[in-house]
Amino acid sequence: MAVQESYSVASNPVYHEQSPLRVLFAGESQTKPQHVVGPKIYDYYLLHYVESGRGQFRSEQHTYELGAGSFFLIHPGRLVSYASDAKDPWRYRWTAFSGSAAKALVESAGFAGGQSVLATGGESFIPEAIRRITQAFYGKKESADMAALGHLYLIFAEAKDRLTDETGLTGTESQVRRTVKQMIHYLSAQYAHPVSIEQMSESLGYNRAYLSRIFKKETGMSPVTYLLKLRIDKSRQLLRERPELSIEQIAASVGLTDALYFSRQFKRLCGYSPSHYRDRIAASPGAGPESRR
Repeated sequence: MAVQESYSVASNPVYHEQSPLRVLFAGESQTKPQHVVGPKIYDYYLLHYVESGRGQFRSEQHTYELGAGSFFLIHPGRLVSYASDAKDPWRYRWTAFSGSAAKALVESAGFAGGQSVLATGGESFIPEAIRRITQAFYGKKESADMAALGHLYLIFAEAKDRLTDETGLTGTESQVRRTVKQMIHYLSAQYAHPVSIEQMSESLGYNRAYLSRIFKKETGMSPVTYLLKLRIDKSRQLLRERPELSIEQIAASVGLTDALYFSRQFKRLCGYSPSHYRDRIAASPGAGPESRR
């Protein structure tokens, strides 16, 4: 039976030229046998999800034979081509995006270097996300741009989970590193609050003793020491940049409600009391941050 060729695309009705990340368009196509695109380059990212059929995707480094459930990402500025199978031509959905933050999004999901292809096994939210982007653009509402970005992030969240599994990052050693990164992120986000290591352990779902052990092994210091040093570093910044704040206000701003304890720890780590440190800064306005420690 002959394949009925189809093609549809919807462009983003809202365009913010200065936006760091923007979805440009989305669509779907049932290709005809041996339908070929390229070789060509694009000046934006273009991802495809194969819903059915088969085809070949060729990047500058590799050639991939792909089927239903496959996802391939075209990076801007790279020569690519792709062609549908002669007997079982593929049907796919696609979406394009660009912006100064696009590369960081792609790489954070694991598509760094020559990585371009992902196999989902067919159980994936990605085609539904692309469909919803298309629907949002056809609706032509002012919210379409925001909705599209939300679905784009969900696409790369799923891709990141799958690529992490594929590359074996769930091994014991890598899991430890990832957990320590989670701890650092947690402490960096919560240092301004009177957070405790017990609260962090509960939030991350691990035993405190285990977290303390792996954190010290990876960083050379305990989580308690790391948190204190982080708070003191932030307080030094406030002492330099906000001279109108009192010592008590600065202590509270870095999560230490006891100003006396804060002053003792500051002097222990920096060699000066907070007040003396601030006086030194005032006395040497031409000095850089490193010389003011």
